[in-house]
Amino acid sequence: QVQLVESGGGLVKTGGSLRLSCVVSGSTVSRTTIAWFRQAPGNEREFVAAIRRNGGYTYYADSVKGRFTISRDNTKNTASLQMDILMPEDTAEYYCAATTTEILSTIRRVSAYNYWGQGTRVTVSS
Repeated sequence: QVQLVESGGGLVKTGGSLRLSCVVSGSTVSRTTIAWFRQAPGNEREFVAAIRRNGGYTYYADSVKGRFTISRDNTKNTASLQMDILMPEDTAEYYCAATTTEILSTIRRVSAYNYWGQGTRVTVSS
């Protein structure tokens, strides 16, 4: 059973930065595809970024490309999301998600992930 615990959310001003962390247990991050999703009030959960289990290839939503960076630390068995140049529209609950199944075409889909963290809140003030 894979368990995910997020941390690092908070309140930041426009243009600021935050770093989210996802501690993974029950699997090794190098063998797990890890993704970040977010959900703002009244909106559906949306894909933000992912890092594949094989090769560490990364994928980003167009809205965060160039501002956010997903990475993993195999020694600490964690995945991180570095968020720079934050904007008010980035305000949301951020979730870490994982799957041990190799996925490619569905990597941006909520349904592709069977393990989820509890979420961490990010608020960007204008």
